[in-house]
Amino acid sequence: MKMFYVEGETLPEAYHKALYALEKNGQIYPCPDYNTTMKELPLTFYVEQADKEPFISRLFPGGHHELQQYIMEICDGILDFMVSAAENVWEYTYHQRFADQLPWLIEELKRNPFSRRAIMNIRDFAVDTSNEHPACLQSIHFAIRDKKLNMTVMMRSNDAVQATYMNAVGFIFLLKKVAAELDVPVGSYTHIAYSFHAYENCFEKLKKYTETMGKKDIADLTYCYTGFYDQLMQDEIPAILEMVEDQKQKYHVE
Repeated sequence: MKMFYVEGETLPEAYHKALYALEKNGQIYPCPDYNTTMKELPLTFYVEQADKEPFISRLFPGGHHELQQYIMEICDGILDFMVSAAENVWEYTYHQRFADQLPWLIEELKRNPFSRRAIMNIRDFAVDTSNEHPACLQSIHFAIRDKKLNMTVMMRSNDAVQATYMNAVGFIFLLKKVAAELDVPVGSYTHIAYSFHAYENCFEKLKKYTETMGKKDIADLTYCYTGFYDQLMQDEIPAILEMVEDQKQKYHVE
């Protein structure tokens, strides 16, 4: 299978190009695990400056609440308790999979800024081979090059319309968190998806997104995070924390 490649200076630019590549070049394949079909291609998108503005794309089925919650899930593990709850609500969270690895990774990059070992493995063979919904994220790699911290994530499967943008935002905020710990600037973000796809129920949405990209300038399809969207997201934190407490009570977690 041919790996497609797109790039952009900002996350929205690269992500929009990835959607366009999927719409124009994706092939239709059966998806028997979910009793549907999918449009799919292997794809890598590269963001030259991971946190450069404009950072927020308008082309994803969510908003500031969903983005803020997802960032808190990835960076702070606010829903990790769902794994250890008596009901075993979830088999895993990404944060729960990498939390114990992160301190070592930071120390490794402090020890050797040119290390090639700073990788966190997310796949758990014992769990994911018997789980109906195995982890899509497989690994996260960090590298300090050209005096900046760069990140590469590898996904075995990635829902282009419903998940990819939020995934990338969460991972870039993790990149920013680690960069702050290391006191180095944020660099590039690379997102590799072996199966970059849209399910049949999102074919029309994908088509609409790409048509919109053809009619509007990038400025009309994005927001700046700093000074606008960041405040909207911060305002959602109390409601998100209230939801977390409600879930803890529901599942009898201290």
